Amino acid sequence: MSMQSRVVHRRRETITALPLYHSGHLLKKQGKEEDFKKYYGELRGACLFLYEDDTQDTYTEKLDLEQLKSMELDSPYQKTTPTVFNLTLPREEVQLKVDNPDTGEEWRCYILTVVKKEIPSKLQLLPGQILQLKETLGKERRRNSPLSRPPLPPRPAFLHSASPSPSPPQAKDEPDLSTPDMPACFFDVTRQEAETMLKDNPEYGSIILRPSTQANNYALTLRQQTPSGPVTKNYRVSSTNSGFIIELDTAVTVSTLDDVLKYFLEKTEYRLQPYMASQPYDTRIELSPVPKSVSSASPQPKTVPKAQVAPMLRSQTKVELPPLPNKQVESEYVVPDDHKPDDQKLKQVQLNSELRQALKLRREKTASDDEEMYENQSSEKPSSCTVQWTKSAVV
Repeated sequence: MSMQSRVVHRRRETITALPLYHSGHLLKKQGKEEDFKKYYGELRGACLFLYEDDTQDTYTEKLDLEQLKSMELDSPYQKTTPTVFNLTLPREEVQLKVDNPDTGEEWRCYILTVVKKEIPSKLQLLPGQILQLKETLGKERRRNSPLSRPPLPPRPAFLHSASPSPSPPQAKDEPDLSTPDMPACFFDVTRQEAETMLKDNPEYGSIILRPSTQANNYALTLRQQTPSGPVTKNYRVSSTNSGFIIELDTAVTVSTLDDVLKYFLEKTEYRLQPYMASQPYDTRIELSPVPKSVSSASPQPKTVPKAQVAPMLRSQTKVELPPLPNKQVESEYVVPDDHKPDDQKLKQVQLNSELRQALKLRREKTASDDEEMYENQSSEKPSSCTVQWTKSAVV
């Protein structure tokens, strides 16, 4: 199967929601038509969907074979001539033609199997084809079992008198299957009443699900606001053995009535809401009577039981706390530890100061000694000169 075929197959499943049993090319002609038209047919459940070709995802025609009255062959099975079926339906007669007689025999067996819920007695099929036919019969029987069959909807009040005979009373042990679980917006009203409800109470919602005038069917009434004003529309919902069919231009099959409502909500992008009538509110508060076991007298204070364990005595000895450190005077400066010199540095500073003092004293002493020597030398020179002059004079 190609990618395009798989995509188309998935789209058809979302539209019809019915199991596919058999498919292939065939020709169709109604009673008044002269020529056959070529279609691609799919047998899904008990419905035959006809497409213009195998790439079309929306069917062109649909034949409901559940209402098939008879199916006859124009001529007995022959391997050399095409197979033509005459289908008699309640409102029309349809002819189906298959050029390949073997393929036509397959179509005949599959159609009779899903309609009568049994395999035909006379078959012209291979063993593998018969096995596939049995699998199809099992699927169709499970699909139409009482557990999966949707219950019949309630009929309008004006149609109750038209019923031929009242139904027998239902046993207590058996569940009531005549009334399914209805959505909250279901009301047993007529078309005119539903339109009036939506018109008079737009704040309650815009979708009402109601019974149809046709037995076993439903209808959906909605009121939508448009630029030109409010528009009211009605849609038919048919009940079948496989679920519910929303009768649109492209029919949609769903399983439950809740799915019908969900489909309309999604298609309208939730701009419409189900019709929900408002519930009345209470305006008074009523007190419930006092039980007999409770006395109406004033409540007495509760007695607290005494402790069974003696309380722990606290020791009377006082614990002496260590004295707090003296606070420093704000005017004093605090020298950080990293700035305080150690003993070696202190000694080195003292030695340097003493050495400077000694050098200073030594320099002063040396200067004073030099001064005395100079003075002595100056005082001794005249005496020597005098001595020399004296000697010379004597000579």
